[in-house]
Amino acid sequence: MSKILVIDDEKSIRNTLRDILEYEKYSVDDAADGMSALELLKENKYDIILCDIKMPQMDGIELLEKMLPITDAPVVMISGHGTIETAVEAIKKGAYDYIAKPLDLNRLLITIRNGLDKSTLVAETKVLKRKISKTYEMIGESDAINDVKAIIEKVAPTDARVLITGSNGTGKELVARWLHEKSKRADAPFVEVNCAAIPSELIESQLFGHEKGSFTSAIKQRKGDFEQADGGTLFLDEIGDMSLSAQAKVLRALQEHKITRIGGEKEINVDVRVIAATNKNLKDEIAKNSFREDLYHRLSVILIEVPDLNSRIDDIPLLAEHFINEFCQQQGKPLILFEKSAIEELQKIEWTGNIRELRNVVERLNILCDNVITAVDVKKYAHPLKRN
Repeated sequence: MSKILVIDDEKSIRNTLRDILEYEKYSVDDAADGMSALELLKENKYDIILCDIKMPQMDGIELLEKMLPITDAPVVMISGHGTIETAVEAIKKGAYDYIAKPLDLNRLLITIRNGLDKSTLVAETKVLKRKISKTYEMIGESDAINDVKAIIEKVAPTDARVLITGSNGTGKELVARWLHEKSKRADAPFVEVNCAAIPSELIESQLFGHEKGSFTSAIKQRKGDFEQADGGTLFLDEIGDMSLSAQAKVLRALQEHKITRIGGEKEINVDVRVIAATNKNLKDEIAKNSFREDLYHRLSVILIEVPDLNSRIDDIPLLAEHFINEFCQQQGKPLILFEKSAIEELQKIEWTGNIRELRNVVERLNILCDNVITAVDVKKYAHPLKRN
């Protein structure tokens, strides 16, 4: 049952609204003033709030500003002394809607239903974000990974550009997603571009877009990834493989916060935080004239080096348990356990493929082993070339 809070200094109005809403099968609390309403909000969760604008001690606009930080419930302002200016001010301050007295019953009930739909959407979005956060959870408690987590906590709230380095399979994309999810841009797009997977002749179209007819296969206009990430984060993975011509355009976009589509003349403003990653030593690439030094300095305001799995073997028990739980849940099978000796055997392996390789090995063990994974199983099914 949806729960509604009614705030009005007139008892007759509160009673009338309670009768109507309880008849419509809503649960109702009421408050005669702002302080009482705030106390109720601290103790209860409401799906929608109806608030009078004119009240003693604290008017509705002031109360609205105090309520919004502590509740996700849509707030509908009601008043018998309303003007267009008052309504506009209420909406600007964050009210969901504004209804003038005398209240039109049909309008009130429709507004409540629409507000409840919004409340449900907000709740579902929060659940989804929690699931996403869990999906991209950074597993491990070793000093090496805790250092990375500490840098993320400091850097994420800023708009500083970040260059993430590390070997293949260490989790550079995971670091980028954490930086995005913990930033003020978390509700905006996260757009990933694998620079190594896109042919050099197409990378500029991918990043900056193109106008219809700008080249043979350009049959319609396309917005590039910079535009699609506007307001959010653009993750340039494997940037060390980007062509020099594309590097020059990325540098200009970072300097001027503007891009131009291929075949176009109009400059387009973009508000994008750029995070880049590479498994290459970019200073070596600069020495070979295959990477621009000025772009390197633009990208590397913050440097984060993701450690190899071999330097954080204390995390292998946590990682193995996380992966086996994930696979068992996906396949709807009972949880498989690792014997201590099996974990010790995993810790002896030279993980050249890092966490990606460990995940693959655990998936293989999940498929081929019975209820308990032993050291013999690890020796048998982990690639023999990886054993000491």
